[in-house]
Amino acid sequence: MPRLVRSLMPGLALVATALIPHASSAQETPAPAPAPAPAPITVVSGAGGKNYLNLSLDVLVAAGASTEPDVGELQTGGHDPAQRGFTLQNLEMVLDGAVDPYFKGQANLVMQITPDGATTFELEEAYGLTTSLPHNLQVKIGQYFSEFGRINPTHPHTWDFVDQPLVSGRMFGPDGLRSLGARLSWLMPVPFYSELIVGIQNGHGETQTSFGSVAGETQFGRPIVSDDVHALSDMLYVPRWDGSFDIGDNQTMVVGASGAFGPNGTGPDAMTEIGGVDFLWKWKSPRADKGFPFVKIQGEAMWRNYDAAATPLLPAAVFQDHGAYAQVVWGIKPMWTLGFRYDTVGGDVGDDPLDPRFAPRDRASVEATWYMTEYSKLRAQYNYDRRGGGFDDASSVWLQFEFILGAHAAHKF
Repeated sequence: MPRLVRSLMPGLALVATALIPHASSAQETPAPAPAPAPAPITVVSGAGGKNYLNLSLDVLVAAGASTEPDVGELQTGGHDPAQRGFTLQNLEMVLDGAVDPYFKGQANLVMQITPDGATTFELEEAYGLTTSLPHNLQVKIGQYFSEFGRINPTHPHTWDFVDQPLVSGRMFGPDGLRSLGARLSWLMPVPFYSELIVGIQNGHGETQTSFGSVAGETQFGRPIVSDDVHALSDMLYVPRWDGSFDIGDNQTMVVGASGAFGPNGTGPDAMTEIGGVDFLWKWKSPRADKGFPFVKIQGEAMWRNYDAAATPLLPAAVFQDHGAYAQVVWGIKPMWTLGFRYDTVGGDVGDDPLDPRFAPRDRASVEATWYMTEYSKLRAQYNYDRRGGGFDDASSVWLQFEFILGAHAAHKF
């Protein structure tokens, strides 16, 4: 894609200009030693320490500009930069702890400020997790991100880039695939890490855009109608398998396959099927200092069959689309990373060719991150979006700042 590469050159030059002087300076001045790992901020403890509650706060702010005036239309994620200027991407309070010897729990409470200045509040996750079931079984119950692929179950401050991949927005909408439900996982008794997960969740609401969604919304140009749960077949089912393999002493490979199956809101007997595969490969130097240097390559591919019901004006139809991303992140030296990501989405556009959510597009991104300490980071990113369907291409530059108060709950590798 020569045109895409040519368009990236200004961004690469900007990042290199920003990074190289710091790298040179760092060679002369040793990197500061990281602060010691924080002790959890326990706000309540009882039963001799077997019942406790930890508290932490994460704040993620972005600032920048784009050649596209309608940034909200360009960015597909609910936590992506939403406008020229400043965006509060995420203010996340995390409550986690142990209930008793048999359960632990976590709740993620999120606030944002919309482009028109309104403050929003969202209960993103709140679930309980068993800790002592036999035969390597575990049950999660509550509101949680569906365990589909690598990006969907994660929170934005754990991402390697400022924004979510395009395919995540196309398949799962701005806020990811999540709902109330329960899932069972089984850590299989094999010589390597191998986990099988099966989840069942409510299949309607604003975080179920490919499925029941919300009455009055549209998908592939088809209106969504309200529907009730009449049987187990009206629920969303999310199976997943993932496995991890060590390749020698310094390399790890993680692979996974996911599915999501449930009715969609275009009418009776209309179904959606989404499949996905993902991988992660990571190398770490045997002489690593604070985990650096390292190289990490990650990718996901998804495809969807959307079986739309007939309407008074339109016949029944099956829409098929797909998308993928691949990214590489290089931990150059302690506290510094450089990354590149390529996104692509395409397929059927449905009955509304002017809906930007279904226009074919590609995006190339380059980023540089400086982790000032374990509790703060500064990131710069350049995006070049090449859009089909009559939409203009766009260049965007974003800066992102994050700080954390307290010990944040652990995230899955």
